[in-house]
Amino acid sequence: MARLVGSLLVGLLLILSCCFLNVKAAPAYFVFGDSLVDSGNNNYIATIARANMYPYGIDYPTGRPTGRFSNGLNVADFISRKLGAESVLPYLSPALTGNALLRGANFASAGVGILNDTGLQFVNIIRIPQQFQYFVQYKNRVSQILGVAAANRLVAGGLMSITLGGNDYVNNYYLLPVSARSVQYTLPAYTQYIVSEYKKHLRRMYDLGGRRILVTATGPLGCAPGVKISRSRNGKCAVELQRAASLFNSQLKSVINQLNREVSAQVFTFADSYSMNMGLFNNPAAYGFVNTADACCGQGRFNGVGLCTAVSNLCRNRDAYLFWDNYHPSQKANRIIVDNIFQGSSSVMSPLNLSQLMKLDN
Repeated sequence: MARLVGSLLVGLLLILSCCFLNVKAAPAYFVFGDSLVDSGNNNYIATIARANMYPYGIDYPTGRPTGRFSNGLNVADFISRKLGAESVLPYLSPALTGNALLRGANFASAGVGILNDTGLQFVNIIRIPQQFQYFVQYKNRVSQILGVAAANRLVAGGLMSITLGGNDYVNNYYLLPVSARSVQYTLPAYTQYIVSEYKKHLRRMYDLGGRRILVTATGPLGCAPGVKISRSRNGKCAVELQRAASLFNSQLKSVINQLNREVSAQVFTFADSYSMNMGLFNNPAAYGFVNTADACCGQGRFNGVGLCTAVSNLCRNRDAYLFWDNYHPSQKANRIIVDNIFQGSSSVMSPLNLSQLMKLDN
């Protein structure tokens, strides 16, 4: 009974704030994907894919690790702030109740890919079908507070984002010198396969009620310190992984256009994070970066061996580094990428940047 009364009070307060007080709430935000946007879900499951140790989170407002693979905020956090809200909580967080629930939720899990066999070495991760199942649970929870129609409006009026693809190469196709997938497929054939599977996931997001869906490209995989240690002889970005990223992104962009035609609306938009990141690599001084080759935190060549830990080499000025650890951008790089997502031209955001997408009545 007490829980029911609490739910009714939350719904009543939402109605009062939005309608009687004429306060426009920030749109709800729903995050799907991998470690680039995971805000701590993996802290709640038995997995080795975790970032819950110092110095992860050293520049987060609390100064403590949160499960984000960053020295501070990740891309999803900066998007939340641009939308005018606090960061959405991990779906598995016990704190995701009341008003926090109505802001949306983060379903992402480090280590996942488009394919279910990606990330098997991490033992237990929240794969994309399970992330979608959690979202169905989320809608049911909100429906108990607001009713089904209002819950559907909350989702349709909000933003969904998804970030996938990198792990399907780094932690699958190229995981071993000769992997099962690399024996099964040539690189072009594998890319065509995973993009076709990705399209199914994207269509599922639409069927779940998403009407503003941000899809991010995979970044320059060959430039990650963790890739260069084994794939680069001269210290430059690994050519084969760069080729993989380019193949993937060009096909994914075509799929976005196909999906928009199929639903007869501009629902999906493509963020070319590869080109955004290469802009930082090619002109680092313009953005205040001093080092784009090494991770700020790590060990070995390029600081690219293993995760960042308390005994790793740690740079003094995190804002001078493009990479925080062996695979993940620094907080500063994440902020610049999100600025581009909201305001970028058609050369990096297609068909619309996020500011334009959020203005549409979908």
